[in-house]
Amino acid sequence: MRVAFIGLGVMGYPMAGYLAHGGHDVVVYNRSSAKARRWCTEYSGRPVATPADAARDADIVFVCVGNDDDVRQVVLGGDGVLGAIPADGIIVDHTTASATIAREIHAEAATRSVGFLDAPLSGGQVGAEKGQLTIMVGGDADIFARAEPIMNCYAKAITLIGPAGSGQLAKMVNQICIAGTVQGLAEGLHFAQHAGLDAERVINAIARGAAQSWQMENRWQTMLRGEFDFGFAVDWMRKDLAIALQEADRNGATLEMTALVDRFYAEIQALGGGRWDTSSLISRLK
Repeated sequence: MRVAFIGLGVMGYPMAGYLAHGGHDVVVYNRSSAKARRWCTEYSGRPVATPADAARDADIVFVCVGNDDDVRQVVLGGDGVLGAIPADGIIVDHTTASATIAREIHAEAATRSVGFLDAPLSGGQVGAEKGQLTIMVGGDADIFARAEPIMNCYAKAITLIGPAGSGQLAKMVNQICIAGTVQGLAEGLHFAQHAGLDAERVINAIARGAAQSWQMENRWQTMLRGEFDFGFAVDWMRKDLAIALQEADRNGATLEMTALVDRFYAEIQALGGGRWDTSSLISRLK
């Protein structure tokens, strides 16, 4: 298919590469044109000057940028995707953004006979590099059926959650759960050290029981060593938690633990750890 990819960050760069490896005709746009040119030397593809140029002949356009404002600019702006993509094309937004912007773009796209899916990602940089991402999708079932085979190039699991905005809401659930899990693991390891326990023996004992988690399996050792240069940064997590907390204000959900962990991440930022990964919560306990 004729595919465009907008945003070649730590996630988008390898994801676009998997599309090229999958045999698709890929056009790329990035705010830094040098990065787009570098991608094209590494993979088979063509760089363009604007999101509209990327979308003009595309069957499907993937977007993976920073936040609501970025999505609005590259999709709805003067040189945006929606003004150029052919009728019956599809826009898939992989940005972690609000459900509000997802619904707004879905409605606007429908007036132009263009499909839209909000499809935030879980799996981080490692998942993107390995082509093993989990994708939560909001949108129409017929559009999802057309886009899913293309997303399979870089995903291990893709689920249609519900109508437009549902993918973003599901990603909020994902981040809420991660925040609590990492804080619990940080406190558990901290407690084990203060109790004079052998942390490795403790983890080996409990990791096969109800306390088991991906964070426990992959992060306990680096957390104890104070190594926080893996995966998803604190700055990004705070952006995501802010979206979830704002949505909770709208829908009436009570997120006491999430708000508390968000404050803990603010302390990590104050320590200069904005680019540390989310497991750095343990550092504020030392």
